[in-house]
Amino acid sequence: MDTNVIIGIVAVVAIAVLLIAWGVWNDRSRKTALKQAEDEAKARADARIAAEEAEERKKQAAAAESTQATERGSQAGQAASAGKGEEEASEGASGAAPSEAPAPAAPAAEVAPKAVEKPEAAGSRIQRLKAKLANSANPFGKALFSILTKDNLSESDWEDVEDTLLLADVGAEASEQLVDELRKDARITGKADAAEVRAGLREKLLDLVGRDTDRRLNANKPGANKPSVIIMVGVNGTGKTTTAGKLARLFVSEDKQVVMGAADTFRAAAADQLETWGAKVNVPVVRSDKDGADPASVAFEASAKAKEANADVLIIDTAGRLQNKANLMDELGKIRRVTEKNLPVDEVLLVLDATTGQNGMTQAKVFAEAIGITGVVLSKLDGSAKGGIVISVQKELGVPVKLVGLGEGPDDLAPFDPEGFVDGILA
Repeated sequence: MDTNVIIGIVAVVAIAVLLIAWGVWNDRSRKTALKQAEDEAKARADARIAAEEAEERKKQAAAAESTQATERGSQAGQAASAGKGEEEASEGASGAAPSEAPAPAAPAAEVAPKAVEKPEAAGSRIQRLKAKLANSANPFGKALFSILTKDNLSESDWEDVEDTLLLADVGAEASEQLVDELRKDARITGKADAAEVRAGLREKLLDLVGRDTDRRLNANKPGANKPSVIIMVGVNGTGKTTTAGKLARLFVSEDKQVVMGAADTFRAAAADQLETWGAKVNVPVVRSDKDGADPASVAFEASAKAKEANADVLIIDTAGRLQNKANLMDELGKIRRVTEKNLPVDEVLLVLDATTGQNGMTQAKVFAEAIGITGVVLSKLDGSAKGGIVISVQKELGVPVKLVGLGEGPDDLAPFDPEGFVDGILA
C-alpha cells in the first residue's frame, strides 16, 4: 500500500478519535453546567421558601401575641366587673333582698350561613317582562299603529309602514309579506276604527311571530333525558355566560337540580363569572384549574359529574370568539362529540344580542352551521327599535326564539310568550 494512503488513513482515524473525544468532553461539560444551574436554582428556591416560612412564623407570632393581649384585657375587664358586682351585692345585703335573680349571660352570637336565593317563578317573570315591553320607549308596534289608523292610506303611508318594519329589523322578506297582508285586510284599508286596526295588526304580527310554535326547552318536555344537556353558544359580548347563569336560576325556580360546565376557557373571567351565578342558587360549576385548558375536557368532566349526581339539567358554556370559522366549527363540534360520550346533547341555544339587529344574523348563521342550534335566546330585548329581530331570526334560522331577556336583573330571563310580546309592543 502506498505510504501516502496509509498516512491519510491514520490522519482520518486520528481526526475521528479527536472528534469523539471532544464530543464526550463537551457533553460532560454541558451536563456539569446544567447540574450547576439546577443546584443554583434549587438553592434560590430553598432560600425563598425559607424566607417565606420565616415571614409566616413572624405573622403567626404577632397574631398570637395580639390574641393574648386581647385575652388579658378581657380578663382584666371581667375582674373589674366582678369587683363591682361584689361591691353592689355587699350594699344590697344591708337593704331589701333583690326581687329577681340576675339574667343569665346571652350566648355568643353565631354567624348564620349565607342564604341561598330563591329565584322568581317563570309565570310571574312573563307578566313582569310583558309590562316592561309595554313601558319601553317607542316600540315599533306603536309606530305602525299610528300610521295604520289614518283614513284612506296613501302609497306613501304604506312605504312608511314598510320602512318602520325594516328599521325594526323585521327583515325585508317578512316586511314585504306583512305589508301585502295588511293591504288586503279590509279592517285596515277601509275607514275602520282604532280597535279594528289594532286587532288586525295584532293578528298579522302573531302569525309572523308564530303563535303555535313549540317553544318549550327540551329539558321541560315529557320523556326528556336526565340529565338533559344544554350547550350555550354565541359571540363574546352577547351576554352568553350571564344568560347561562340566569337559565340555571330559571331551572332552580322549577325545583330542578342543575350542574354547569365552564367550557369557555378562552376568556379568563368566564369561569369565575359562572361560579358567582352558581353560588347564589347552590348550583355546582365544573371548571378547569388553569386558563386556556381544552374546553372539550371541561365539557367531558362536567357531563360525567352531572351523570354521577343524577342532575336534571347540565348547562355548558362555550367560547364565542369568531376569528376563524373553521376553528370555531372544530372546537364546538369537538365539545359536542366529547360530551356525547357520556350524555346525549338535547339542546343547543344560540344567544343573540337583540340590539345588534341584522348585524347579528351573519354570526347566527355561522353558529347554526357549526354545531346545529335548536333554539334562540334573545338578550337585551327591550321591545323598542329592534323588536322585529324576533321575526327575522326565526325566519332565517328556522328555529324558534325560546327565551328572552329584558334587563340586568338576575331573574330578567323568561320563556318567550308570543302573545305577551305582541301585546306589549302594541300597548
